[in-house]
Amino acid sequence: MLTAATINRVVGAALEEDTPWGDLTSTALLPADATATADLVAREPGVFSGGEVFATAFALTDPTLTTDVHVGDGDEFSPGDVLASVSGSARGILTAERVALNFTQRMSGIATLTAGYVRQVDGTKARIADTRKTTPGLRAFERHAVVSGGGHNHRYSLSDAVMAKDNHLAVLQRSGADLAAALRAAFARLPHTTHVVVEVDRLDQIAAVLDGGAHTVLLDNFSLDDLRAGVALIGDRAQVEASGGVDLGTVRSIAETGVDVISVGALTHSARALDLGLDVRID
Repeated sequence: MLTAATINRVVGAALEEDTPWGDLTSTALLPADATATADLVAREPGVFSGGEVFATAFALTDPTLTTDVHVGDGDEFSPGDVLASVSGSARGILTAERVALNFTQRMSGIATLTAGYVRQVDGTKARIADTRKTTPGLRAFERHAVVSGGGHNHRYSLSDAVMAKDNHLAVLQRSGADLAAALRAAFARLPHTTHVVVEVDRLDQIAAVLDGGAHTVLLDNFSLDDLRAGVALIGDRAQVEASGGVDLGTVRSIAETGVDVISVGALTHSARALDLGLDVRID
């Protein structure tokens, strides 16, 4: 969850990184009493995310600045739309400009890409979810942007759910452990509220996962035929998640196999920043 405390901490660190000894250009060139109004303008269509982050960059730089965000996170916009405005000290506006834009462009890019995936699966029961393939330190920002785009968040961290992946299963196999028995033993140690997900890459692994009581079976890099077979085999005994080989061209076909969740690492690791600009208004 993206909290005010997290925003202040991360944006504050970004401002410190960008102005370790102040903004030499604005201080040397601009009169101390110069004022300005600048608009956040869309150069291309998209879905907005990061309004509070944008405003915080200016507030932390100069608390006398006034920022008005004109759209909500999750709102669609068109080229030329004014998404936010900031007014006050010209030095403050130009000092915070790049940090404010970097976050908002990145978050809006993720929201826009996510919305594209969500549109592709419309009419199916599949939900689009993100993964832990996020930029270190920016997970809360990027995952908030996924939700802005209509997607859903997977487990937030390693502490939030059990998710046994291929390497976990390889270690179990090497140690001679039975997967179903290992899962049942894990359940005996875990709080009753803990969700358990197990990733498989072959149909013949599913039976042991179901016998062990997993809540979700993640079918990784399955063909469409094998996805359909996996959905039929699992039935209502567990939730079915698909991952691997997912892009805008394949996600619809994957959703139509009947899976419940499609996790897409590209939402956060491959989204490009949207083209948004901060234009000083000449009245």
